[in-house]
Amino acid sequence: MAEPLSDAELTELAMAASPADPFAADAVAFGQESAGAELLPEWYMPVPQMSAADRTPRRVFTVGLIVMSMLLLNGAGLCVTYGLPEIAW
Repeated sequence: MAEPLSDAELTELAMAASPADPFAADAVAFGQESAGAELLPEWYMPVPQMSAADRTPRRVFTVGLIVMSMLLLNGAGLCVTYGLPEIAW
């Protein structure tokens, strides 16, 4: 494994870089499959898997119910950040 770069080396590399440099020939857009190594590991930023077909009415209703209940509780002056409702003032 390569040794980590010092702050001075990183600064030197950053100052030498040109903002006008073109993208690499093997650069891919976010969300597209790449043939080679991934840009970021899957555990760090996984590709979203839900499609429009996965939006069932039951799932949309459940998420909407959770969002609306949080808005109503916070609008009534109750803080539910830590799980149990408490008076926010």
